[in-house]
Amino acid sequence: MIDLAGVGKSFGAGAARVRALEGVDLHVAAGEFIVVLGPSGSGKTTLLNLIGALDSASEGSIRVGGVDISRAGRRELFEFRRRTVSFVFQSFNIFPGLTAAENVQFGIDVAGRGGVDAGEVLESVGLAGREDSFPHQLSGGEQQRVAIARALATGNPVLLADEPTGELDFQTGVQILGLLESRAAEGRAVLVVTHNREISRAADRVVELSSGRIVSDGPPAGGRARTADLHW
Repeated sequence: MIDLAGVGKSFGAGAARVRALEGVDLHVAAGEFIVVLGPSGSGKTTLLNLIGALDSASEGSIRVGGVDISRAGRRELFEFRRRTVSFVFQSFNIFPGLTAAENVQFGIDVAGRGGVDAGEVLESVGLAGREDSFPHQLSGGEQQRVAIARALATGNPVLLADEPTGELDFQTGVQILGLLESRAAEGRAVLVVTHNREISRAADRVVELSSGRIVSDGPPAGGRARTADLHW
């Protein structure tokens, strides 16, 4: 589902040039639940943005869902973002002028998915009864859950989540991780970016980044844990 070969990303030029990623090879199959782990500045979010075609690589090739996005044109990339990837942004990126249900419905409509009920998806993330609330009427954690619900509702085969539990209490965070894990079990490729090593215990694979390079890629140390057994 996801194939990166020799991918690098640089920002700036000359003496101000910064290498955010270098020599990244990554292969993710449909149905895998991957945690990308690393400290701030390690390149985690940059990696997610490249896979989701929100940014372009400086070198290397990226193929996602059968599309070579490193060579794709504008129209092909538009369709790719619409039907292949769904994002959960760390900054939420929900529309302030739309209710919770309308934000989720927007994602459903853009992806062209019929038969999905926005209210049911909101209920699955613990927001039953908040369908008609606007973002300014919701807490930060509730806004994050709206963003997660919108991503889940699209049904796209690749789900990318940047610190999806960062604004959530432990109990809700575990619930959300369980939902993401269930989407992988349904056949989606799910990548979760986090600095929280405890969350990585629930992954099929842990990809650890340091200074823009993958320093390890394999199953969690000690074996995979159930989300119900996590603690942080």
